[in-house]
Amino acid sequence: MDRRTFLQLLFAGCTLPVTRLVLANTAEQVRGAVLRQAAEGTTLLLDLSGPIPARTFTLEAPPRLVLDLQGAGLATSLDGLALKGTPIKAIRSAATADGGLRIVLDLRSPGISGELQTLARGRQLALRLGGLPVAAAVPTGKAVGNRAPPQGRDLLIVIDAGHGGKDPGAVGSGGEQEKLVALAIARLLARRIDAQKGFKARLVRNQDVFIPLRKRAEMAQRLNADLFISVHADAAPRRTASGASVFALSEHGATSAVARWMAQRENDADFVGVSSVLKKPPKDPVVAGVLLDMSMNATISTSLDLGHSVLGQLEGVAGLHQARVEQAGFAVLKSPSVPSILVETGFMSNARDCQRLQDPRHQRKVAEAIFAGLDKHFRRRAPDGSYLAALAAYRLAEPGAQG
Repeated sequence: MDRRTFLQLLFAGCTLPVTRLVLANTAEQVRGAVLRQAAEGTTLLLDLSGPIPARTFTLEAPPRLVLDLQGAGLATSLDGLALKGTPIKAIRSAATADGGLRIVLDLRSPGISGELQTLARGRQLALRLGGLPVAAAVPTGKAVGNRAPPQGRDLLIVIDAGHGGKDPGAVGSGGEQEKLVALAIARLLARRIDAQKGFKARLVRNQDVFIPLRKRAEMAQRLNADLFISVHADAAPRRTASGASVFALSEHGATSAVARWMAQRENDADFVGVSSVLKKPPKDPVVAGVLLDMSMNATISTSLDLGHSVLGQLEGVAGLHQARVEQAGFAVLKSPSVPSILVETGFMSNARDCQRLQDPRHQRKVAEAIFAGLDKHFRRRAPDGSYLAALAAYRLAEPGAQG
């Protein structure tokens, strides 16, 4: 376990509550805190002495939502916040090793994510709790009062475990294979998605088999999926390279040399099965559609937004190799109407990453982080006709709800 992860778990897993903390040497302070409960959800509103850089991520076992405030101190008490009727079981705080403040929300159930919003020119910070607890009680069969319960289709998420069969992908120094890591994480992600009401998962492969890249993209297109996620754990020329990355398609060249190099590696995977392809060269409607359909720009834009949401959740679990969503010509992402991202969960060429990627607990955390990112995106932008869109409208129509 690396030092950064150790510190995260140490502070977030602390069992002794520290609800009042004053740091005299910090530039800004959290001066007040209010917990608001409304029909659309729960919001923790912090009153700040000035703008404070902040980020949030989730942890599991037990479920927690963590808020990190850079270079900040706590000049108020969190003891008096009314937690009854909220998804929050307890609130704790502690100083971080880099001189910041960490606020930990112990959650009653998993499956809850957080969204930050800066208000009042940086003098207020709102942490809105989103998502639904796993197996949450949502009305499904009976009307509440005179209103019918929300109805709508599940969002279909197609999950592609990279490589497979005769193509092992990247190989670690001890013979560890990327294809097995990708499949393990993909399976965990599928289970997590299926456990959440309003979502449904479909695996491109659920066993160790080789599937050409174009077939993977075609599957998402054929099923009219709401999202295509390709899971990988690549190698890099430098063994020091580590952390997670998220990629989207680019029609106009790669955004970096690393993105170009990774795309070439992943695209070369199809050459493993080239003999079977050349026997009967296929007419590829997906590639033809990409060339002809200029609406691909809108799909790429959605992919970038979704990738940014996933990247933000992965930071607290695997660390980041790139702090932005990179773009390159990945063949597996070329679905003209399905938002598609490729998630590199770490580097098999890095000894520390490779060791963590073999750990089922770390694999589960990565899967949870990916889900939290896509869940956050779709709750902000629920597609028309979906259960999530109906649920948002249902909550908005409740008495006392604020529009």
